[in-house]
Amino acid sequence: MSRGVTKHLMRRAYLPEGSGSSRFLRVGGWLLAGAGVVAGAALGYPALFFGAMAAVSLGAALRMRRRVSAVAARLAGLARIEVATSPWETLRRATALLEDRVRSTEDRLEQRHALTGLPTREPLLVQMKREGAGTLGLIALNDFDRLCAFDPALADRALKHFAERITRMVGDARMVAHVDRSHFALWLGSGVSADEAERQLVAISYALGDVMHEDGRELVPEVRVHHAEWSALQEAAPATLARVLAACAAGTEGPLQVQRVDATSATAERDRYALEQDLRGALHNNEFELRYQPQIDAASGRVIGAEALLRWHNPMRGMVSPGLFIPVLESAGLIEEVGLWVLNAACREARSWHRLGQGPLTVAVNVSAHQLDRPDIHTLIKRTLERHSLRAGLLEIELTESAAAADVGRAERLFETLHGLGIHIAIDDFGTGFSSLSALRVLAFDKIKIDRQFVTEVEHRRDSQAICQSIIALARGLGIRVLAEGVERQEEYLWLRRHGCSEFQGYYFSPPLGGTEFQSFVCNSAPLRDRLVLDARQVQTSLSRKLAR
Repeated sequence: MSRGVTKHLMRRAYLPEGSGSSRFLRVGGWLLAGAGVVAGAALGYPALFFGAMAAVSLGAALRMRRRVSAVAARLAGLARIEVATSPWETLRRATALLEDRVRSTEDRLEQRHALTGLPTREPLLVQMKREGAGTLGLIALNDFDRLCAFDPALADRALKHFAERITRMVGDARMVAHVDRSHFALWLGSGVSADEAERQLVAISYALGDVMHEDGRELVPEVRVHHAEWSALQEAAPATLARVLAACAAGTEGPLQVQRVDATSATAERDRYALEQDLRGALHNNEFELRYQPQIDAASGRVIGAEALLRWHNPMRGMVSPGLFIPVLESAGLIEEVGLWVLNAACREARSWHRLGQGPLTVAVNVSAHQLDRPDIHTLIKRTLERHSLRAGLLEIELTESAAAADVGRAERLFETLHGLGIHIAIDDFGTGFSSLSALRVLAFDKIKIDRQFVTEVEHRRDSQAICQSIIALARGLGIRVLAEGVERQEEYLWLRRHGCSEFQGYYFSPPLGGTEFQSFVCNSAPLRDRLVLDARQVQTSLSRKLAR
């Protein structure tokens, strides 16, 4: 009976059912009392002796329990769990979680991608850590997601074929890992210099761009390659892999280009991200404003309108160049919201020009390719005109030729709708993109704007002269008006005017102006008349007028 009682009490003391030090001490007291009574009755020894022995045993058990509690707390910290009331429960939960994590790590180290059979990122990271330094290359098949959109099975076959190409080129000497969907990592160890690694990656990228044959189809893969030097002394391997993957995802460069990812590119990406964050709050904080650059009709000698130009004044950055922030607006998906604000602000300002009594003044607003993707773009434009009571004929929509030619059928339908409303359409930066004469005929623009790169020093450059004369003749043959933008010097204006161009825009006449300044420019025609002289006799007459004032 005494043995059974002792066993029961020990179980109560050490098994998980025993909870807390108070219960343990209570059970220990029972054990001490029971041992003394049983020993004294059975053996005739003094109860005090056996009581002392039991107390020693109890002290040892308490010390062991404290150590077990300390170990349980430490394991709980490693397993990132809370310490339970019972140390035995804590040990059970912590060891179970840690065992699962160890098994998961072992599985990942041995895991290979189900489609390509290549190692995944964990073996790659182990190899990088083992060598300590080298160059990490990342090869991406950009076509994969596009193929998945309409034929996932074809996408998988193309990706497997692509992976086989890489392994054949690289061989068994270097490690290739399938690290993310259509991204493959190539580890070039410390034995390869950074310059040599880049040369090898360039050669690999061009070879991978060869035609692939899948199910009787010819696929020309779009390949992008990024690479970064890595050292364990400077950065953890997972961080470098994540950085190169991010650079590949965010890259805007064309296919078959090998891009180095280093501190400079990381800084540029950080700055671009910070700029994007500032842009997200710019509209709400009223940081955008419009400037209006006058458009001149030299034949009539008057201002016929203005192009609305977006400007951004950030409290910390100051005035930011449009060439810097507009591409970020487009890539961040903000251009539609900002573009709608521009359209509203421009129409509201143009409505006030009617009171000047200087004849009709047209406001030209740029519309991006992203805005054209909206199926209700014509409805938005119509509602904006109605909201500001602006006659449709006083609004001109400007599109780049690449945006208009991207989907000629859709653009043609939009143009028909806008023309039906009475809105004019101009093609901006003509000659800088893929100039499609058939698209120009089908889309029926109202105006062609000669890009400033052909206007600059046109009086000296024979190539620019040939291009400008061709555009002017083309527009005349199609019955389309021509405007030369970016005119900054009198010589440029004179040459273009003498060769048939009558509409102009540029700093030679006026920089972009605020709304009030533009209205003053329109009403004061004297400075404009002085700018529109064509020959020495007109110059002399103009000077005489100035002297007579």
